[in-house]
Amino acid sequence: MRLTPRAARDAIDGIGIASDGNAHLVARVRALPEKGAANTALEKLAAGWLGVPKSSIKVVSGSTARLKTVRVTGIPGELVTAIETALRQAERI
Repeated sequence: MRLTPRAARDAIDGIGIASDGNAHLVARVRALPEKGAANTALEKLAAGWLGVPKSSIKVVSGSTARLKTVRVTGIPGELVTAIETALRQAERI
């Protein structure tokens, strides 16, 4: 995920492409990037976006960078369906 802190609103805006050609989810949160507040806000936002408990989402690398690796625990088939559904809804907005 690519995170933008200090945004006007909390949102996951869909898929973006990095300069190296890799795809990532684009997210923004209102929280400041201090003391892990933006990462915590990202975990909460992603959990709500996927409809999973907050405890299922964890930033596992990139804690001080804009590009983050996020671990989502759960049943793989259900997670794939949740991601696909959330992305379709993001495209409509």
